[in-house]
Amino acid sequence: MENNKKRMGAKALAYGAQHLLTLFGSIVVTSAACGLSMPVCLFTGGLGTLVFHLCTKGMVPVFTGASTAFVASIAGVVMITDAAGNPVRDISRIPYATGAVVMAGVIYCVFALPVYVIGVDKVRKLFPPIVTGPVIIIIGCKLAGKACSQAGQNWIVALVTLVVAILVSVFGKGFVKSIPFILGIAAGYIAALIYGAVSGQPLINFNALSNAPWIQPFWDLSGGAFFTLPKFDINAILLITPVAFVTGMEHIGDITTNGAVVGRDFMKDPGLHRTLLGDGLSTLVAGLLGGNSTTTFSQNTGLLAITGIYDPLVLRVAAVMAMILALIGKVAGFVATIPTAVIGGVSIVLFGSIAAVGVRSLVENKVDLARTENILTVAVVLVLGLGMTSGVKIGSVTISSLFIAVVAGVLMNLILSRKEQSR
Repeated sequence: MENNKKRMGAKALAYGAQHLLTLFGSIVVTSAACGLSMPVCLFTGGLGTLVFHLCTKGMVPVFTGASTAFVASIAGVVMITDAAGNPVRDISRIPYATGAVVMAGVIYCVFALPVYVIGVDKVRKLFPPIVTGPVIIIIGCKLAGKACSQAGQNWIVALVTLVVAILVSVFGKGFVKSIPFILGIAAGYIAALIYGAVSGQPLINFNALSNAPWIQPFWDLSGGAFFTLPKFDINAILLITPVAFVTGMEHIGDITTNGAVVGRDFMKDPGLHRTLLGDGLSTLVAGLLGGNSTTTFSQNTGLLAITGIYDPLVLRVAAVMAMILALIGKVAGFVATIPTAVIGGVSIVLFGSIAAVGVRSLVENKVDLARTENILTVAVVLVLGLGMTSGVKIGSVTISSLFIAVVAGVLMNLILSRKEQSR
């Protein structure tokens, strides 16, 4: 019995590392784009994940990390223009941005109250499979461009990564079969080294590793890699917090997608009010320490779909690893050397599998696409969600195409289903 526990513990560490590798690139890119500290965002992403799991009774296998939806708004507070016209980070503005992130977390928490009072059944009527299925497809397909763009940095290395991950997933045995992306990333890394040596054009930049400290200096104010208490400014709050109204709607799509992959109704148990509260408190905690607003990561949901390992404990292991990684500069520096093409190779499968889950949702719920009403609903949701690549900008707030697609799907379903009932 003791040996079995030890083996399972070792597996959980490997599974957790696999999840961490799939999300690391997103946190690096997101934190850099909005001007916040990457180590802090990594740490708060891990801590926020543990808070989320606590709120959801440890039932929902998600990782909450830095949200891309808030990037433009946070950058609008943190980034300034220098004399040469280039955007630079103003460290003194970070507390005001994270203060607004705290308020965004409060808005998330407020969302949970009416959902609890109304009841999940009434909320679910607004989001039947004819709406959620296409939304899940959109989530996967919108990420497809990102995956191909990353892979396009070097298609040879990306294809080596992709092929190895697929072969291990299909033909692997036992424990090996459950870690296809760790092995795929390792193969891609080796391929990148070989390609650089043969072509004379190195794909791996070791500067991040050599320049990284062994212990991340959170106390070094000059580097900006430090925990910082929030400050509250009405202008920053008005710029950043409205995004929470958009991501609150997207949260429903994320939880629906995760439940569809796992095969459980998380909107009912532990309940949508708990997942909203967990997302809100995760964001609130991140803001208190100087991090970005958090959200459930789609790439981790894609990894669930591929590996079939749904144990939430694995995500909590990944969360603890993220917190430790944020404190050990050399480890984070090494992970940062993983070529973009390698990440793109694994992302092709990860993001594609999410879209496939949306198709599966339509099939398993026996949605009748012979009905004109259903065809019209799916058509409008897909075109708005995929076609409006940049969303709609209203003032300083950009409303995402996914949000617009969800609202359109809900309205069309309500109107057309009532018409059908009147017949």
